[in-house]
Amino acid sequence: MSYLDQFFGLSGKVAVITGGGGVLAYEIGSGLSQAGVKIVFLDINEEAAQAAATRINEKGGDAIGLKTNVLDLDALKVTRDEVLAKYGKVDILLNAAGGNMPGATISPEQTVFDLNISDLDKVTSLNFNGTVLPSMVFGEVMAKQQSGNIINFSSMAAMQSITRVLGYSTAKAAVSNFTAWMAMEMAMKFGGTVRVNAIAPGFFIGNQNRALLTNPDGSYTDRGNKVINKTPMGRFGEARELVGAIMFLASDSAASFVTGIVLPIDGGFSTFSGV
Repeated sequence: MSYLDQFFGLSGKVAVITGGGGVLAYEIGSGLSQAGVKIVFLDINEEAAQAAATRINEKGGDAIGLKTNVLDLDALKVTRDEVLAKYGKVDILLNAAGGNMPGATISPEQTVFDLNISDLDKVTSLNFNGTVLPSMVFGEVMAKQQSGNIINFSSMAAMQSITRVLGYSTAKAAVSNFTAWMAMEMAMKFGGTVRVNAIAPGFFIGNQNRALLTNPDGSYTDRGNKVINKTPMGRFGEARELVGAIMFLASDSAASFVTGIVLPIDGGFSTFSGV
C-alpha cells in the first residue's frame, strides 16, 4: 500500500460531483479517480456529465454521468437512489454546481440600481439552493452511514467585495455561512463522523469567465490584468491545483479533525491588499 493510500485512504470511495459537466469538475473528478475514487458526475446537461464520465473510464477509472437538477428535491432523490443502486454508498459530495448571469452583475456603465432582480434570484438560487438541496439529499445518506464528507464551493467573491459580481458574491457568501452551519449540525447531531468544509478558489479560467479575463489572442483583458496584479503569485490557477486540497478535505485520515472551514486556493489573492 502506498503512502498516499495509507494517509489519504480514498481508494474505493464514491464521490458525487454536481456541475459535473464543467471544466473544474472534470479535473477534480479525474484527480480523485487516480486515487481510486469512483466518480458520479451530475449535471442538468446529461451529455456533458456522460462525456466527463467517458473520459474517466477511458483512463481506466470508474465513473458514471447522470442527469439531475440541483434545484429539484424530487429529482435529486431519484438520482440518489440511482447512485446507491450502482455503488451502494456515497462517501464524498462535491457541490460544484454554480454560475452567474449578466443581469446579476453590474457593468462599469451601470450602478446597483440597474440590477435585474429576476436574474439575481436565479443566481442566488443556483449557487446557494443548489448547494443546500444536494447537501440535504446526500447528507442524509451520510448521516445514516455515519460517515461522509461534504465539500462546498465558495469563492474569493465571498471573502472580498469584488466589483460587478453582486449576485454571485452574495450567493457564495451564503455558501460559506452554510458550510459552517452544516458542519456544526452534522457534528453535534450525527456523532461527528460527517464533516463539511468548503474551498474558495481564486481565479481559474473556465468556460464562464474566459472572455472576461482573456482576449482571443490569449492576452489578458483589463479585468484579467487587475486580477493578476492582485494575485501575489502573478498567474491564474490551474484546475489540477484544486485536487490536492480536495483530497485532503475528503480524507477521513488526513483531515479527521477538520470541519467547518473555507480553504482559499488562490495564489495569495485573499491575503494581498494590492499595495
